[in-house]
Amino acid sequence: MSKSSGKKFAAAAKQVEERPYTLEEAVPLVQKVKFAKFDETVELHLRLGVDPKHADQMVRGTIVLPHGLGKTKKVLVIASGDKLREATEAGADFVGGDEMVNKIQSEGWTDYDAVIATPDMMRSVGRLGKVLGPRGLMPNPKTGTVTTDVANAVKEVKAGKVEFRVDKTGVVHVGVGKVSFPTDKLTENANALLQAVVKAKPSAAKGKYMRTATICSTMGPGVALDVTVYNAKQA
Repeated sequence: MSKSSGKKFAAAAKQVEERPYTLEEAVPLVQKVKFAKFDETVELHLRLGVDPKHADQMVRGTIVLPHGLGKTKKVLVIASGDKLREATEAGADFVGGDEMVNKIQSEGWTDYDAVIATPDMMRSVGRLGKVLGPRGLMPNPKTGTVTTDVANAVKEVKAGKVEFRVDKTGVVHVGVGKVSFPTDKLTENANALLQAVVKAKPSAAKGKYMRTATICSTMGPGVALDVTVYNAKQA
């Protein structure tokens, strides 16, 4: 961070009190204290009371945000037969079969934001774990990205479907829109994501589920959220 950026961050951080804010207070504050010249992504960072090392405490899921993400995702569909045509008609950016798998394997090609595959192609797609896995792009039936209904899957991703998944430290990081969004729409997106994470609480998780939640723009300071209301919903 440059000196000027550091000063701007410090000035922005001074405007954030050290207390938990309601979502309705926090979103306009995040928008107010932004200082970057580009349209930043607004992110949620949630620390959960789970131990992801145990399979029965894994938290993951998907949600189509009410107002999208503010950008159109590039979608790759790996399929065969009629499903290739269905994917193209639904608006997929890249469509193919084994030749796509080979391209990714041989070139390390990653110019896409989401990958959808039909079940019959998963034997081939399974070879792409080293490329797709670290980027969170490996198709998975639980997130609706391994499916025979490729048209609907493509449309959902284009409409602003996001995947959330707890990392090995028990934290979920996910974008919920752009700082330029109308405040009410950004608030609705963030609330929808928080509700989805609450709904995904594993039955094996004990004690306080949502430990802390912070909302921020890409470059801006974090604003702590009051998680009381969300913990009450899953008590």
